[in-house]
Amino acid sequence: MKYISTRGAALALGFEDVVLTGLATDGGLYVPETLPEFSHAEIASWAGLGYRDLAFKVISPFVAGAIPDADLKRIIDSSYDTFRHQAIAPLVQTGHNEWVLELFQGPTLAFKDFALQFLGNLLDYILAKRQQKVVVLGATSGDTGSAAIEGCRRCENVDIFILHPYQRVSEVQRRQMTSVLEPNVHNIALQGNFDDCQNLVKASFSDQSFLPAGRQLVAVNSINWARIMAQIVYYFYAGLALGAPHRPVAFSVPTGNFGDIFAGYLAKRMGLPIDQLVIATNSNDILHRCISSNDHTKKPLQHSLSPSMDIMVSSNFERMLFDLYDRDGAQINSLMNEFKNSGALHLAPAALDKARALFSSYRLSDEETVAVIKDVYENTEYLLDPHTAIGVQAARKTRRDTSTPMICLATAHPAKFPEAVKQAVAEGDPALPHHMRDLLARDERYQVLANDLSSLKSFISSNIRA
Repeated sequence: MKYISTRGAALALGFEDVVLTGLATDGGLYVPETLPEFSHAEIASWAGLGYRDLAFKVISPFVAGAIPDADLKRIIDSSYDTFRHQAIAPLVQTGHNEWVLELFQGPTLAFKDFALQFLGNLLDYILAKRQQKVVVLGATSGDTGSAAIEGCRRCENVDIFILHPYQRVSEVQRRQMTSVLEPNVHNIALQGNFDDCQNLVKASFSDQSFLPAGRQLVAVNSINWARIMAQIVYYFYAGLALGAPHRPVAFSVPTGNFGDIFAGYLAKRMGLPIDQLVIATNSNDILHRCISSNDHTKKPLQHSLSPSMDIMVSSNFERMLFDLYDRDGAQINSLMNEFKNSGALHLAPAALDKARALFSSYRLSDEETVAVIKDVYENTEYLLDPHTAIGVQAARKTRRDTSTPMICLATAHPAKFPEAVKQAVAEGDPALPHHMRDLLARDERYQVLANDLSSLKSFISSNIRA
């Protein structure tokens, strides 16, 4: 299996190299040269498999011999041993043919654990084999950072630096990152928003001369292909649980950086019969505007009750554009340069038609989000976090066929976002799970930095272990 850049000018890479590379040299994102496809019979034969065994079936074609099967199985097994629920990704019914897929049973209570526990173990394996040390650099709007830190905190060959927007993540999200005190873990509170964090990370990847000799940056944001690959699995897992491939299924996905719903799109192309994919956004609605009115224009970022979706530039949308434009790298390069320079991008009619055939979209305000949390709790006694609430309401507003199971991805535990929950439910003060009960009393360590590339590079270079 080879991986190619969305902008068409970088060398194709094998699996291990693409995991360690992140952004391509031409500024693009790596995608598989060809996508594995599974037959109806093959998918049907997976019914009843546990999550770990199913993950091996879905992931192994992307690895394609780069890692021996026995080693890959061990990496997968150890990645999901840290999850609190035996099902790994349990389903809960919240309405007629409406289901919530609980993706928050991992160690940091967010869906990012599915990919980042796997990526941490994968990096450990590859780096030990290569006798190599790397610097992991990532930006987070709240959940990626803690999941990446949890996945890498025990990696001997990794120094990890995570940027979060200063005072723009919830206290639980911040403390999940800043209370990890291992010497290889460094948290940076950037005086800016998530897009500023993401821009500094991308700029650092484009010029790595500030690193010591022999070191390179590795991405943990969803620009890293391994993250997308790991997320494909739970679409198959949920679909099989509700009757696929013998019946179609639908998914509604709280969407910020587009990585999670892109994994759903790939699952559909690989053979899972997905009838509808819903892009659910908050007031930072560039993706909804793009699908509904061909308006992919940057606007000022708004701070919301669903901060993990407070993103205006969705990096993984470039991977989607690559397919919408028939994998024409030169055209994607031109489009992305136009967006960088003007802050606006408009899809060609043929690309827009394809996007609208693939995706529905919906946008919710904070007030509407709170109302959904309240409504679902009053009718089912099930407590949603604000991101999941957006997914549930988007599904209800755009659903085409009530006979098709609608699966709403629950991306975080409600205890991570008590502000929204308390506004919705008078007695709602969601407790942290037992293993995190002392979180708010733990010591913290982090560095506040200005939104300045040279300051970031200086901090990183001076804190890398020998």
